[in-house]
Amino acid sequence: MAAYTPSNDIPSYADHRASGSFDPNVPPKPPPKPRSEDVSRQSTPVLSQFPHQPSPLGAKPSPPTPERPIYAEQVGPQGAPQAIPDPGPNWLPKILEDKSIQDLEEILRNPELLSATCHSRDTAHPSTSASDESLQAALRENIAVASHLNDVEARLSHLQASTQAQLLSAHALERQWRQKQSDMDRALSPFSPSSLYQRLGAGVQDQEGVCQALEESFLEGDGAVATEREITEWVRRYRDAKRLYYSRRERKERWDEGRVGGWR
Repeated sequence: MAAYTPSNDIPSYADHRASGSFDPNVPPKPPPKPRSEDVSRQSTPVLSQFPHQPSPLGAKPSPPTPERPIYAEQVGPQGAPQAIPDPGPNWLPKILEDKSIQDLEEILRNPELLSATCHSRDTAHPSTSASDESLQAALRENIAVASHLNDVEARLSHLQASTQAQLLSAHALERQWRQKQSDMDRALSPFSPSSLYQRLGAGVQDQEGVCQALEESFLEGDGAVATEREITEWVRRYRDAKRLYYSRRERKERWDEGRVGGWR
C-alpha cells in the first residue's frame, strides 16, 4: 500500500496563518481538488455505494457483495426448457424414407393413417411431441377448472334455491306481522289518546246531565213533602254525582293544559 505524500501545491495551515490576510473569524479556503496523477487518488479503491462495517485490525477487508436483482429471486434456478425448432416442410419420418411414391400417395389419401403416422411416439418429430405434451397439460388444466366450476355452480344453485326459499318465508312472515299489527292497533284503538280524550269529554257532559237531572227532580217534586230520609238519600246521591263530575272535569282541564304524561 503506497504512503500518502502531501502535494507542494497545497498551502499548509501555518503558512496561511503566517500571511498577513489571516482572520480568525473567517475559515480558511478549501484545498484544491486532487489531480488524477496524485498518489492518493491512485491508491484509493473504488468501493460499492453501500457502506459496510469496518474490518478488525489485521483482517483482510471482504469484497463488497454485488446487488442481486429482484427478478432473480422470483425466477427459479432453471429457466424454461429450450423450445425444439420446427423441422420445416421437408421433414419426413424415418419410417417413410424407404417407402415408394405409391405408398406415400396412399398415406396422403388416408387422413387417419397420415395423422397416426405424424403423431405417433415412434414416428413423430420431437417438436410435435413437445407441442402435444403442452397441449395435453393445458387440456388437463382446463378440465380441472371446468370440474371446479361445475362444483361451484352446483353449490351456487343450492344457495340460490335456499335463499329464494328464505326470501319467500320472510315475505310470508312480513304479511303475517302486518296482519297482527293491524289486529293489535284495532284492539288498542279504544285506549289511544284521542279515544280516551273523547271518552273523557263525553263522560264530563254525561255527568253534568246527571247532576242537572237530580237538581230538577228535587226542585220539581210531585207536590208531596219529602221525608228526612228521602232528603238524606238525595243529598248523598247528589254529592256522589257532583264529586264524579268535578273529578272528570278536573281531568279534562289537566289534559287541556298539557299536564297529562305518557304520550305528550
